[in-house]
Amino acid sequence: MDVDARIQLFDLKTTYQFQTTPGIDQYNMPLYNIQGSNLQENIGQYPVYQGFFSPCFVDGIQIPYYTERNQFNNIWPNYLLEKKFIGIGNGTVGPYTFPLPFIPKFPIPIVNEQFSGILRGHVDIQGIMAVLNAGGNNVDPPLVESATALIPDPQNYLSVIPTTSIFPQVYFTSTDETGKNIVISDTGIFLEDNMYCGLLMNPGSAPYGNTALFNPLDTTTYTDTQNTINYVTGIANNIYFPEAIPAGVPINVQAAFYQFGLPRAILYYNNVLILRSPPDTQYLITIDAYLTPAAFLNSGQAIQFAYMSEYIARGAARKILSDLGDKEQFGFYEQFFREQELLVWKRSQRQFTSTRVQTIYSGGGFGSSWGVGSGTGVT
Repeated sequence: MDVDARIQLFDLKTTYQFQTTPGIDQYNMPLYNIQGSNLQENIGQYPVYQGFFSPCFVDGIQIPYYTERNQFNNIWPNYLLEKKFIGIGNGTVGPYTFPLPFIPKFPIPIVNEQFSGILRGHVDIQGIMAVLNAGGNNVDPPLVESATALIPDPQNYLSVIPTTSIFPQVYFTSTDETGKNIVISDTGIFLEDNMYCGLLMNPGSAPYGNTALFNPLDTTTYTDTQNTINYVTGIANNIYFPEAIPAGVPINVQAAFYQFGLPRAILYYNNVLILRSPPDTQYLITIDAYLTPAAFLNSGQAIQFAYMSEYIARGAARKILSDLGDKEQFGFYEQFFREQELLVWKRSQRQFTSTRVQTIYSGGGFGSSWGVGSGTGVT
């Protein structure tokens, strides 16, 4: 695990590819599954890649790559719509069902077609790790069987995912009889049998203040989609607020609405790839990356890159001597470790320096912008 932090090797340079999901604009860096030869010797979840960098392609078309939010948002801002009135309180906590006013209404439901819609909540990579640490599966985004899965069990997703790892995009707001704000939001957690439906929550304070919404478990009103929002139809179904909404008090909704289509730019931030525009169908995203060499090797397997064998062995010995506090032996072996590191790095240097530095005259992609090779002629 130290190798990628110490030196960027050409052999670890690779390509990450994935297919987009219609309506989903945020994609976490993937994690390794837990690895090990037995239950006592496991390597926990670890990012598969060290990071991403350009070039980036969508269905083979190169698009801009950003790592600064201000530059990205200047071109692709999130238009948070003004508060929209969607209903009034009736003196109870619920259930309330609201159709969001932003979603286009079609006379016949269009299946698997999302031309425009609201952005969805998101759970980041630290939240996915929290689920794994609690014994959950390596599934991104997190899925539950039904909305009731969050209610009776204290070890539910909302209790293990830090509040700082959930980024809502839809808010329902009102006030109670004292004038205190009542806010619920989406979670980035979806129903297993209907991933168009996102669960709603009662936002709380850090670190684990988010809580599930009330559910009376009344079989006469209960549905599997209770306390959820359908991002395609725009229906927030059977919502129970954390406190009663007084009769006549307005209930509002806020959300970011987007026209979906072919992604034209990517932002890499907080280990998340964010696409704009959000995809309206499946697209193949291709981006350069450095692999994290953390995949588990059984003792009988060969090292993936044989020329690194002595480097890895001396690095392991270095760790052992450091843990034992044997400074004399550590100092004696350090020079040999450094020698192996330079030899390993030399192989990558030969590859990195084999490509000629491009100029405006070398045909390295600058021709069109400078007129070279474009038929206009240069004197």
